[in-house]
Amino acid sequence: MLQRQALVQEQRLKMAPQMYQAIKLMELPVMDLRDKIAAEIENNPALEVVEDPSVVSLDASIVPQREEDAYFETSSDSGFATRQGEAASDEKQRFIEGAVARPETLQQHLLWQLALETSDADLRRIGELIIQNLDTDGFHKEPPEILLKGEPAAKIRAALGFVQALDPPGCAAENYRESLHVQASLLADVPAGIGIALDYLEELERGRFAETAQRSGLDEETLRQCFQRIRDDLSPFPGRRFDSKETRYAVPDVEVRQKEGELVIILNSEEIPVLGINPFFLKLGEKGEGEARDFARDNVKEARWFIQCINQRNHTLLRVSRAIVEFQRPFFSGGPKHLAPLTLNDIARELGVHETTVSRAANGKYMQTEWGLYEIRYFFSNSISGSGSSGSRFSKEGVKAVIKEIIETDKGRLSDQDLTGLLLRKGIKLARRTVAKYRSELDLGSSYTR
Repeated sequence: MLQRQALVQEQRLKMAPQMYQAIKLMELPVMDLRDKIAAEIENNPALEVVEDPSVVSLDASIVPQREEDAYFETSSDSGFATRQGEAASDEKQRFIEGAVARPETLQQHLLWQLALETSDADLRRIGELIIQNLDTDGFHKEPPEILLKGEPAAKIRAALGFVQALDPPGCAAENYRESLHVQASLLADVPAGIGIALDYLEELERGRFAETAQRSGLDEETLRQCFQRIRDDLSPFPGRRFDSKETRYAVPDVEVRQKEGELVIILNSEEIPVLGINPFFLKLGEKGEGEARDFARDNVKEARWFIQCINQRNHTLLRVSRAIVEFQRPFFSGGPKHLAPLTLNDIARELGVHETTVSRAANGKYMQTEWGLYEIRYFFSNSISGSGSSGSRFSKEGVKAVIKEIIETDKGRLSDQDLTGLLLRKGIKLARRTVAKYRSELDLGSSYTR
């Protein structure tokens, strides 16, 4: 084979680092943007914080002493002691409320009980290994026979039984079925036949008591009593109430308020520091010499571009929010059940930008409204029929809000067919299976489980 040189013409899209930075900044929510700004300030000496609204100076936090307080301080009046006590109490309350509390994990809760309940060194050692091997549901991550390979089988069984009896009962099981059986065996007054009822749990959840009675050999009344006891006293995932995942609080990027009959959009600027260029670097870039001048010019150029990217991000976010408010005015006046169908393409056409720009501006960001805090992407919802916003005037999320409202105000047990009929009276035509799907997405049980 011969190698020959050839000219080939092709098109390639190359993205400059500055453009890539602008796109990444567009995607960042307000708290992540703060972290990015802090990192950029650390890396670029030409960038500085002119003003940070989230920081209060020590001088501003000092409250000047009032004349009446000075009187009580220099007198024997008991009012001073009372005021001092109230101030101390308020200060203590603020400290308690502002303290960071770390929730107790499942492992910590079980290990604490294990240390108190037994002095057997082998039982405690094997028990600690079993507890550390539990997931957030309270079940084994790895099979005990593999984890405890080489340990006597009798000691493993003893340690497993000991851990399973700790609070919450039913941990250290293979799955939820074994956990339920363990919990049932630990009940103070075990109903006769509860172990058999657990083997037919799926049928009982569907209300098939007569059919289950024929198959299990228990009468219907016994099955009903056992099923009620299972629902009241047993938990299929005992470890979940100790789930130690840290809560991350959502901070709104924009806020929409009703003011004098008009909707006002406010950008959350309190969390974003005001940036500027260091005057020393500006002067050095203009009048400096050699490498120092080049270094200053490069950093000033990067700082200006970074500030421009932040301003562009805020401007685009405001434009997208304004367009959403215009399209979703029924929501802001009437609540979630009035959410109209809306797509990314609708906003993109309105603003004259690409859909990906709208997606980046909305992704991961939150909007504070009078109806609560919502992710901006929540306002984009498909129609229940037809293509996009050109179909039905009812959106999927709006209909789900209507279904939730009907179920929460329902004093009886409306079936999916009943819900379909009530929705039809409101002008919302849906199939029963679609109503069942929306109800399931809302994590609402069937008419029987409710």
